[in-house]
Amino acid sequence: MSLTAADPVSAVTVDATEGATDAAIVVATVDVTDDTFWRKNGWTANVIKNEDDDGWAVEMTRVGDSEPALVGPWTMGRDKKNPKPLNAKDFSTLVKTATEVLERARAHAHARLHKSIDVTMPDGARLRVHLDIVADEDDPSATLTAFDDATGDVVWKKDVPPTFSLTMASAKAMASSVLSS
Repeated sequence: MSLTAADPVSAVTVDATEGATDAAIVVATVDVTDDTFWRKNGWTANVIKNEDDDGWAVEMTRVGDSEPALVGPWTMGRDKKNPKPLNAKDFSTLVKTATEVLERARAHAHARLHKSIDVTMPDGARLRVHLDIVADEDDPSATLTAFDDATGDVVWKKDVPPTFSLTMASAKAMASSVLSS
């Protein structure tokens, strides 16, 4: 494929591969707007045959990702046999939806790995206790950190197993144990 000055081109920087002489390799990607395949603004929409039935599906993949962020049903065309052609409005809606899916997945992962609870100690001190888990396949770890609720200063920090369950009772017990030693 040859490019002309009228072709829309967007540059994507890719990390250098082994044996490359430059610090980065710049790959030019041409915006594509075919009936069943669009590539634009860092996203690819691909209309595919739905293997489960006679219909069609669309998969949205962010450029550089190996897996689609979103796969969903796609509308049949007027002939009730072929897929409806992609258009700018559909593509924009699909990009927005796929972006929201990725954001929800990121928020879910963050919520699963970072928990927080407020506790009031018997002496009346209020602490905010954070559990931060590092989900490493080889060496998972977790840290429990207590902050003074009034000042935000770190009161104590302790390594705990990544399976530690942060509850009101476990936070108070750990705080009592750490503060008494």
